[in-house]
Amino acid sequence: MRTVDFSPLFRSAIGFDRLFDLAEAAQRAGEETYPPYNIERLDENRFLISVALAGFSPDEVVLTVEQNVLTLEGHKSEKEGKTFLHRGISARHFKRQFTLADHVEVKGASFENGLLVIDLQREIPEAMKPRRIAINGAVPSNVAQIESKAA
Repeated sequence: MRTVDFSPLFRSAIGFDRLFDLAEAAQRAGEETYPPYNIERLDENRFLISVALAGFSPDEVVLTVEQNVLTLEGHKSEKEGKTFLHRGISARHFKRQFTLADHVEVKGASFENGLLVIDLQREIPEAMKPRRIAINGAVPSNVAQIESKAA
């Protein structure tokens, strides 16, 4: 049995740490790998998930988000009266789930050329961003918001 070590990916992944845990658990459980997908990092807080859905139309795919879980389901409508000599394009139903990190939101999704592209954005609330606290006796001009990138 072939195993994959995802630990090097934890260092460079922002917002998808738990996703790698799920991928590793899925590999151990022998879960099927359909439909194939890519996760692309555009910058520190933006990600794209591209899912290959050849043969599906947008109305046969449902995308939902609930409590940091992004769920993608596909239900292929079968047309009666078709006789296949060879059937290589999958027409099976599927359900794939992605666990999103805290403060990662789905900004949109588009379906083009057989690819479903899901745009994700990490937005840290102002209350959670680091800020400098004034210390009694300090000169007031030293008090300012710290400009930093969220981890």
